[in-house]
Order: sequence, then C-alpha cells, then structure tokens
Amino acid sequence: MTPPVQTLTANAQKTPSLRWVLASLSLSMLLSSLGTSIANVGLPALAQVFGASFQQVQWVVLAYLLAITTLIVSAGRLGDLIGRRRLLLIGIALFTLASVLCGLAPSLSLLIAARAVQGLGAAIMMALTLAFIGETVPKAKTGSAMGLLGTMSAIGTALGPSLGGVLIAGLGWQAIFLINVPLGILTFALAWLHLPADRRGPNTVRGDFDPLGTLLLALTLAAYALAMTQGHGSFAALLLAAVVGGGLFVFVEAKVASPLIRLGLLRDLALSGSLASNLLVSTVMMATLVVGPFYLTRGLGLNLALVGMVMSIGPIISVLSGFPAGRVVDRFGAPMMAVVGLMGMAAGSMALALLPALLGVAGYVAGIAVLTPGYQLFQAANNTLVMVDVPGDQRGMMSGLLSLSRNLGLITGASVIGAVFVASGMRITFVVTTVLIVAALAIALAGRGRNAN
Repeated sequence: MTPPVQTLTANAQKTPSLRWVLASLSLSMLLSSLGTSIANVGLPALAQVFGASFQQVQWVVLAYLLAITTLIVSAGRLGDLIGRRRLLLIGIALFTLASVLCGLAPSLSLLIAARAVQGLGAAIMMALTLAFIGETVPKAKTGSAMGLLGTMSAIGTALGPSLGGVLIAGLGWQAIFLINVPLGILTFALAWLHLPADRRGPNTVRGDFDPLGTLLLALTLAAYALAMTQGHGSFAALLLAAVVGGGLFVFVEAKVASPLIRLGLLRDLALSGSLASNLLVSTVMMATLVVGPFYLTRGLGLNLALVGMVMSIGPIISVLSGFPAGRVVDRFGAPMMAVVGLMGMAAGSMALALLPALLGVAGYVAGIAVLTPGYQLFQAANNTLVMVDVPGDQRGMMSGLLSLSRNLGLITGASVIGAVFVASGMRITFVVTTVLIVAALAIALAGRGRNAN
C-alpha cells in the first residue's frame, strides 16, 4: 500500500521536497498531540514520586492545555508577522528543550512550569502546521493534506496512553517527556531543511503585533478554561471574568490599527459558522472520551482491561479514516463533505443514545464506528473550507482561530457534557450531543446556501 505522504506528493505534481515538507508538518502535529495524551497516564506515578495530591499533579496536564488554548491565536498571528518558518522552528526548539526540562525537573512546581513552556511550543506548532498547508499544497489536494494531519493527530492521541504506560513501567516517569527529544530533533531537522523560506511580497502589509489584544485574549481564555476545568466554587467569578475580558477584547480590537484578530473577518457568516461548527463538534467528541470509560465500567460492568480495549476502537478508526476522508473531500468538495460528515456524526451520536441500552458493548461500538469516520470527514472538510482561500498574511491567525475553536470545544465538552452525564445518564447525554450536531449541521447547510447565492 502506497504511504499517504507519497500518494499526496505524487498527486500534487509539485517539487520532490514536498514529501519532506509534509513529513515535517506531520511530525509537528504528532508531537503536539502526543504531548497532550501521554502525560495523563503518568499522573499516578507523579503523585507518588512528588508526594502530591491528584489535584496538584493535574496541573501537569492543565498547564500544557492552558498554554495552548491561551496562546495559539497569538502564535499564529506572530507567524504571519515575523515569518512562519522562523517561528515554527522556534516552536519546535522550545517544545524539545522544554521536554528535556520536564524529564529533569527535580520538583513538581518546576515540572509544571516546564510543561507550560512545552505548551507554548505546541501552540506554535499546532497553529503554523495548518497554515503551511496553504503555502505548500495545491488547492485541489488541500483536503488530502488536512486528512493526513488529522491522521497524525489521531495517532498521537491514540499512541500516548499505551506508549506512556510502557515507558513508565520500563524507564520511569521521566521517559514520557524525554521520548519527545529525539522526535523533536528529527522534526526540527526536517523543517530546517525542507520548509519553504519566509517570503514577503512587495505589496504585502503585515502590520504590527498587538500586545494589549494578545494579553486580553490570553486572560479571557485562561479565565474560561479555568472555569470549565477547575472552577468549583469560583466558577461564576471566572466565567464573569471571561465575559468581561471578551467584551474588552472586542472593544480594543475595534480601535487598534493592527488588531490581533480582524473582527471584520468574523462577520463573514461562512467563516464564523465553520468555527462555531468546529467548536460544537469538538464538544461532542470530548463527550465520548469523558463519558465512555464511566459508562463502560459502571453501566456495562466491564473490567479495566476491556474498557481499554473498547476505548481504543475510536482512535484506531480515526487513524484509519483520516487520510481517506481527505481524499474524499478533494473528490467531492469540502462544503458537501462537511455536511455528509455531520450527518454521519448525528447518526452515530443518536446510536450511542439508543443502542448501548439494547445491545450492550456491541451497541456502544456500533455508535463509535459511525461517529468517528463522520468526525474525520467533517474535520478534513471544515479545515479545508477555512484555510484554502485565506490570504497569505492571515493564514497563521486563521489557523490559530481554527485550533482555538477545537480546544474550546474540548474544554467545554469535558465540563458541561460530563455534568450532563452525572445528572442524567448515558441516553440523555447523547441526545444532547445529537442536538449539538444537528445545530452544527444547520449552520453548515446555511453556509452552503449562502455560498450558492
């Protein structure tokens, strides 16, 4: 079977180095997603080593996610201003150096600080990896490239827990961070050698960086993320801070000459609809990760080994369906395939609401087997819709917005959908997720109607 990168390269009819460009971007996406998933399995070991509570070691994961969420848009915009190749290399180097610091950290506080730096590197990598697709891949093959990156993200997410468990058992907790070092060096070398040089055309106006907008957006997103993940008694105060911060951010962006986010872009209903759909879809996908283990353990009575096997089915399907989904998007068009993907997700979500009560584990697996390919098809199509016609000086910022909408969906899903499950159970939870997907489908259909006119 021809490897996806080689197939895409052959079809693109571009320079021979394109395969290495895609290899470096794929590794960049793999590293950032692996950094998210591999640390979770190490939390019990870290709690024991550092004599810390679960709430304390949770910050090893939370610091990474907060850094990505708060800084990803700013990282994308900075890439537009100073050069995406230059900043991506800095991001890979930061991620790799921070991985060394994580592995050598003598205390939990220093480990958390190093994870925040690692998250900064990951934010740069995630924002600029998507942005580079527009520079290096022909429009007709953008879907295939997006599908390839989706596959690499799924591999990183799926590989993290199992690889982390093996490394901790054999080499100790430090290995889950140090494993990133050789991968980071390889990624840096490929990016250094093969990514296209930063170019600034004679008519390109890139403007200045927006420090006040950057600070306000970071504080707003941090308040929202903390409200969703660590709020407890301070939930209302944090959420209010996020609302106030968001209002101040909009006010500032409307006044400055070179804003972090050009608010006029968000008045494009097709673009804002794609971002909103991305948020809703990510909320639903997080529900499967949060609700699944509890339902399989408590609702169906499976032991932990079987739960692990069943939970691995979704990531495996994601890995297998990501690149083919991109090819389908190129063949039939992104607008139509975004709608088809959402229809598949709606069917899968409703199946999860109904079938497990009737068929047990088989019903749960059937729902996941329909939901997951639909998700990969939507992701490839929606990413293509957003990124394919973005002006060169806005690609980094737009990629950051796309990644931000996904991260906010994941954070919201973990909190809100988790609360729905605790209060109402499996069936109502996935009825709610079906409603969310139908809302995303309505947005996508409305966007198609506007494009047709």
